[in-house]
Amino acid sequence: MKFTFSWLKQHLDTSVSLTDICAKLTALGLEVEGVEDPGEKLAPFIVAHLVEAVQHPNADRLRVCTVDTGREKLQVVCGAPNARGGIKVVLARPGDVIPATGEVLKKGVIRDVESQGMMCSARELGLGDDHDGIIELPADAPVGASFASYAGYDDPVIEINLTPNRPDCAGVHGIARDLAAAGMGALKTIDASPVKAVEPARIKVALDFPAGDKSCPHFVGRLIRNVKNRPSPEWMQKQLRAVGLRPISALVDITNYLTVDCMRPLHVFDANKIKGDLWVRPAQGGETFDALNGKKYIMEKGMTVIGDDTGVLSLGGIMGGAGSSCDNATVDVFIEAAYFDPVRTALTGRALQISSDARYRFERGVDPLFTQLGAEVATKFILDLCGTPETVVGELVIAGQAPVVERPIALEIGKCLKHTGVDVAAGEQEKILTTLGFDVRHKDGKLSVIAPSWRPDIEGDADLVEEIIRVKGYEYIPAVSLQRPQAVTASAIDAADYRLTAARRALASQGLMEAVTWSFMPGTIAACFGGVADALRLVNPISSDLDVMRPSILGNLIQAAKRNADRGFAEAALFEIGPVFRDQTPEGQSMIATALRAGATPRHWAQPVRAVDAYDAKADALAALAAAGAPVASLQITADAPAWYHPGRSGSLRLGPTVLAFFGEIHPSVLAACDAAGPMAGCEIFMANIPAARATGTAKPLLKLDALQPVSRDFAFVVGRDITAAKLIKAVRDADKNLIRDVSVFDVYQGDKVEAGKKSIAVSVTLQPADKSLTDAEIDAIAAKIAASVAKVTGATLRG
Repeated sequence: MKFTFSWLKQHLDTSVSLTDICAKLTALGLEVEGVEDPGEKLAPFIVAHLVEAVQHPNADRLRVCTVDTGREKLQVVCGAPNARGGIKVVLARPGDVIPATGEVLKKGVIRDVESQGMMCSARELGLGDDHDGIIELPADAPVGASFASYAGYDDPVIEINLTPNRPDCAGVHGIARDLAAAGMGALKTIDASPVKAVEPARIKVALDFPAGDKSCPHFVGRLIRNVKNRPSPEWMQKQLRAVGLRPISALVDITNYLTVDCMRPLHVFDANKIKGDLWVRPAQGGETFDALNGKKYIMEKGMTVIGDDTGVLSLGGIMGGAGSSCDNATVDVFIEAAYFDPVRTALTGRALQISSDARYRFERGVDPLFTQLGAEVATKFILDLCGTPETVVGELVIAGQAPVVERPIALEIGKCLKHTGVDVAAGEQEKILTTLGFDVRHKDGKLSVIAPSWRPDIEGDADLVEEIIRVKGYEYIPAVSLQRPQAVTASAIDAADYRLTAARRALASQGLMEAVTWSFMPGTIAACFGGVADALRLVNPISSDLDVMRPSILGNLIQAAKRNADRGFAEAALFEIGPVFRDQTPEGQSMIATALRAGATPRHWAQPVRAVDAYDAKADALAALAAAGAPVASLQITADAPAWYHPGRSGSLRLGPTVLAFFGEIHPSVLAACDAAGPMAGCEIFMANIPAARATGTAKPLLKLDALQPVSRDFAFVVGRDITAAKLIKAVRDADKNLIRDVSVFDVYQGDKVEAGKKSIAVSVTLQPADKSLTDAEIDAIAAKIAASVAKVTGATLRG
């Protein structure tokens, strides 16, 4: 929201400095984002007298001018057609920066004649588009004076950051009201007294809405005939340009001016372009509309439109139409002042992607009681700026009524002290609220307060307390230290957060890139991962293909890998840690660490390229689990991964009955549903299922180093093909849990060297003695125990 300092003073009688005004605005919650002084760039330019202009000796279209600055006379070469002796001009001297180009003016020689300055046009000073000639000032303009000061271009422009809950301050009058309540001056009233009509209304208005539809509950119009649509006065044009609006004509400028001045968006129709009476109703859908911005729009059903016998003329609360717009030939004008529903206005503007000053204000909520008064104010402006002796003012045509509901709010005097710690006297509370426009009465020892019609944000007594302390000053709120329940603040990061961080680092160290995907996915893909409950289907999705909450992150990572492959990055390696959703309950949401590898392993001189497989996914899962503190050595591997994994190439990592992770290659049907090419392998780690580490105190355990050398022995067992390596390894470990430190598989063989239906699994067993070195006899005894333990559990025999 922008406005000039002089514009503010039209509504606020004050002698307070600009600096203090800006400081108070920020203190009131109307944060000042910046103050721009246009006079700064115009400061070097002065008023000068063009004494004479003679023909250039070497150019037909140039003149050599003598210009009096009040201190000296300069010679200036000028090509403007209106350069002539006796006029007052705006002069730039060498060293001045021209605003339109940013160039520094220098002395020059033009066709062998020296030029010691430049007489400026409006475009060169950034004051308009006129470049047909130099600026001509009135004859009484003081020679040598600052042009910016003389012409009123030294008016600072203030810009505030307006929050959505303060629509009343989208007008200069509302800002002045807040400042007046804070003691920065006296609020001036707006003259909205009725204008006497001399003829009945010639154009009627009908509101045609279904029962209960409040899209436009109140419409006020007025026909004014025999006006002259001339350029608006210079003071109005300056104010509009200062806030970024382009002056067009007096009739249009009046509506733009009142939109900013008193937060009352208006529209003017050329009455001679209206056929019959006007109607306001919801669009049927399919109607076309040529807007003032030069674009054609197709109406959707339910949009609020204004029209006549020919069709749609205006889009209610957003923008007028080109077909009924006012131009220089307009002599009869119809004023529209209406109240449009904020929600309907916002939905229409978003659907058609139209931004306008009217929409900005209507969708935040304009003052419904100022609709008729706004029409009266607009009438006065039109009569003042466009009136002629033949002007005829018609009666107001009013349809509907203002949607105002008065809700008294009971405010206890002590509420301000209770909520803010500031004891504001009852009289001061009443004065603040009254100055802000609230209706305050005393009832049963409390204040009964009715919010003004321009404050839709006031709903309860807490809002009233906020208004009081806002105007009183937040600096009065005492600084109170919070009482701490303990000397040292507890960490905000718990063990679960540490596990997530550890797993994230582990997956990154595996060569995976972290991804962040939507918490939604297409319903067709979600069905491949077990589907979701109906409660997790989105009513208003951000995209039509993201219509359900994700039951697994794998689907999103598969789509991300596909997008990478489509762009030439086929070997994607991604992971994400985030929530998945099974139902609407808190228990139905869980934190999952998910990893996915696609394509083949990176090319390397030391090993051949191969397709990613279940073992890559298993390694990722084990790395994340180990980093998160899971007892990896105690995990069991089972072949019961869910259906979105490839059967026979997937598995589960369990700790007893608790599943800690799934891993494996992605099922081809899932890849087909995602329109992705395989192979792909992934894992899902259930972070909440990882058991908490046993409490061992805050100190780290002492480092224990083994004094004796470990002993390694290799065993090759012939087992049935249905025996898993994990089962065999567990049997080896159980043979002697004290001495056996590590067991690892280093070879698996199936072929004609072993009997049919069998396979050979070779393991390396590491023995770590604690008290003394092992003798050969002791090692042989342990080897026998290992062979016996494995034979008992798996039926294996040692391979000869």
